[in-house]
Amino acid sequence: MNRVPSRLLALSAALAGSLGLSACALLATPDPVQLHRFGAVTEDYSGVQAEAGSIEVSLRRVEFPLSSEGDRILSVTGTEAAYVAGARWVEPAQDLFTAGLEGAFSARGGRVRLLGPRELARGTLALDVDVRNFEARYASADAAPVVVITARARLIALPGREIAAERVFTVERPAGDNRVSAIVEAFDEGTRDLTGQLVDWVETSARP
Repeated sequence: MNRVPSRLLALSAALAGSLGLSACALLATPDPVQLHRFGAVTEDYSGVQAEAGSIEVSLRRVEFPLSSEGDRILSVTGTEAAYVAGARWVEPAQDLFTAGLEGAFSARGGRVRLLGPRELARGTLALDVDVRNFEARYASADAAPVVVITARARLIALPGREIAAERVFTVERPAGDNRVSAIVEAFDEGTRDLTGQLVDWVETSARP
């Protein structure tokens, strides 16, 4: 009777175990992820028109920190940072913020007409927005966080590129509870608050 060498048996067992693990990995289902959005203008502004003699302002690409520009929700506790498990933004936060800002200008229908980054026309002013903070901050691990959004905005005169006006905006919105839905609601309310302030400032600061 032929005997299989013990080393070959060990190798066969290892290969079988490896194949079994691979099969399990292929059959395993990932943990469900809930998608969320923020900053959307819910009002119907399709009939809103800018005032006569409006000022056209070109929106530059909105800048975001690398840690929060994507679709993950950033939380910070002291010097530690982590992403909220089981939840993501439906699009990159940078894109959702930009869409919310454009929607806020469209809903206002004031004397400023915002030209989005994709529009070919060029305004007499450019709006530069640099979001410095976009995070949920925890004072302690068991407390509800405070959503902090900070953005520096600059109005730049064209074509000379002189800074016509500059301001830093900060919004802090406490979450009602330490749950994902409450944290997302705080991001949504905080974003709409900040973009509303930004629209007011541009309307006041923009000069032909």
